[in-house]
Amino acid sequence: MVADASHEKYIDTILDTISEAAKVRGTGIAKRTHEYLLKKMLEAKAVIALSDGRFVGFSYIETWQDKQYVTTSGLIVHPDFRGLGVAKRIKDLTFTLARVRWPNAKIFSLTSGAAVMAMNTKLGYKPVTFSELTDDESFWRGCEGCVNVDVLHRLGRRYCICTGMLFDPHENLPAKIPADVMQRISEIDGNE
Repeated sequence: MVADASHEKYIDTILDTISEAAKVRGTGIAKRTHEYLLKKMLEAKAVIALSDGRFVGFSYIETWQDKQYVTTSGLIVHPDFRGLGVAKRIKDLTFTLARVRWPNAKIFSLTSGAAVMAMNTKLGYKPVTFSELTDDESFWRGCEGCVNVDVLHRLGRRYCICTGMLFDPHENLPAKIPADVMQRISEIDGNE
């Protein structure tokens, strides 16, 4: 479901789950704060999965360069729920939400995970060099908390451990979002 203010109580668990997953994989991840994720929830730019009140999974959306670029980021599934297709369902929803809200934006992802690369490929993303992604400095500052940031800097922000993937916004994929979520989005976007 699209997250809202009622889901704030899960943010610390989300952040802990993201941090632990990065340690286990030994890969980098952009560090986010409680306030940052709450903002995404309030802007209807976050998706959360729950089961009987337990945190299951999460992802959020961010826009860059005056909404010309969109990222679907922070995809995480709690270890107790991995292998059940939850990540794919969350990825599909964030992707669809991004396509509906910003139909002409380029959607991109940086990932070092094979599962995310496979999901992105099925959605129509293609591997690209970093020069094809946003040049918005605020996006790249998000990489500063990653354990691999030295690689990014050393290579002049052309490459890193992550793979850049880009979706061409001119492809037409169906997008179905519930009417109540579309109403909420329309109210939020009307205030931007």
